[in-house]
Amino acid sequence: MASDELWRKGAGELAALIRAGSVSSVEVVQAHLDRIAAVNPSVNAVTVVLAETALDAARAADTVPSAGRGPLHGVPFTIKENIDAVGSATTQGVPAMVDAVPPVDAPIVERMKAAGAIPLARTNLPEFGMRISTDNPLRGRTNNPWSPLVCAGGSSGGEGAALASGMTPIGLGNDIGGSLRNPSFCCGTTAIKPTHGRVPQASAIPPIDPMAAAQVMATDGPMARCIADVRLGLSVLNGRHVRDPRSVSVALEGPPVDVRVAALAVDLPGLPPSFVDAIRRAGAALEADGWKVVEATPPGVATIGEVWIAMMKLGVEDMLPLVGGVMSPAAVGLLQSLVEIPAPPPAVAFVERHRLQREWSAFFADHPVVVGPTWCDVQFPHDADIAPDGAGVEVTLGRLPFILPGNLLGIPGVAVPTGVDGDTGLPLGVQVYADLWRDDLALDAAERIESALGTVTPIDPAS
Repeated sequence: MASDELWRKGAGELAALIRAGSVSSVEVVQAHLDRIAAVNPSVNAVTVVLAETALDAARAADTVPSAGRGPLHGVPFTIKENIDAVGSATTQGVPAMVDAVPPVDAPIVERMKAAGAIPLARTNLPEFGMRISTDNPLRGRTNNPWSPLVCAGGSSGGEGAALASGMTPIGLGNDIGGSLRNPSFCCGTTAIKPTHGRVPQASAIPPIDPMAAAQVMATDGPMARCIADVRLGLSVLNGRHVRDPRSVSVALEGPPVDVRVAALAVDLPGLPPSFVDAIRRAGAALEADGWKVVEATPPGVATIGEVWIAMMKLGVEDMLPLVGGVMSPAAVGLLQSLVEIPAPPPAVAFVERHRLQREWSAFFADHPVVVGPTWCDVQFPHDADIAPDGAGVEVTLGRLPFILPGNLLGIPGVAVPTGVDGDTGLPLGVQVYADLWRDDLALDAAERIESALGTVTPIDPAS
């Protein structure tokens, strides 16, 4: 099979081809190495290519008997540069950490390897993952494959851009303020922010214990170009790990819902007409599948943003004195603007969080799935999110009203593309939410939407 056919295929397809003997792991890995060489210079999504070790692992994979092969045997994957992977640095996108090579893999890398997948490359992120656009002083800017003039999203922007341009079939990122879903929207790919605690998160690079905001709201997760691959990735990553005391083992499949109702959140302030149309087209796909579809928005979306800021301040205020000296002035300015926003005190914020979780769970009892926007505005030009005098914070928070429920409430959220905007030429997409531990419902609905509306990547990067 020609290499230009292999890089177009998803992780599950490649695993099946390797399993059937139709193609070797070496051929698959080499096809993706060739694709990186061809397109990464214009996109700058991949930061470190692990060519030698990947090909060695692929040659070894091709000798393993079929009985000993995992669900991703021989399939390459990429890893965001704030996730530990033995043999390469967990740089966090800052020059001061260029030599921070971990002694052990992060739990999710360990599990991908155990499933037979092969680390192919590291991908770009903003400094300490603290922007919704991807640029840093160590690795530079990641361009959106659809247009070099707009951001690829963040903080897992390298993963989103690498997936969209065919450099990888599946990747690993993380999410505290949409960092899995933001680049998926911007680049036309898909991802799940799992229920908080479903996927373990741990690092061996000090500080080993995460900041308070991360303990409450951050999670790792899989990114891909289709829902089937996201589901496959989640099945590999799911479950308790001793290094993450928050993690639990919960079945990936829950009981059937009694009432199949999908709520469409279309009345958020300032939502562009094309975004409303995308949500309604997604709703029509669910309606054709037998769901009852109503237009209704869960309660307290604006309050969720305020409480999310309060939670983030718990971490960022403590983090700034430690990392401010190794971050760029623009990134520090963004974080300082964030901590200056008025927000409820911690004791009030935690009570409000519990109330909102309770109210959303009640909403999900009547509407098991909620479909709404991913971002609430279009992909923005590079560096608009770090504009001075608080303008960058406005750009950021103006896009995240429907992203932040996933993090604050801990619920699963799936980003899925719905086509391409005829006016901008950029991807459109929606986000599917379900209640705690019902990642399966969110994935089921997203898969139906994808089936009706199609996928939009991989693409050749625009010049």
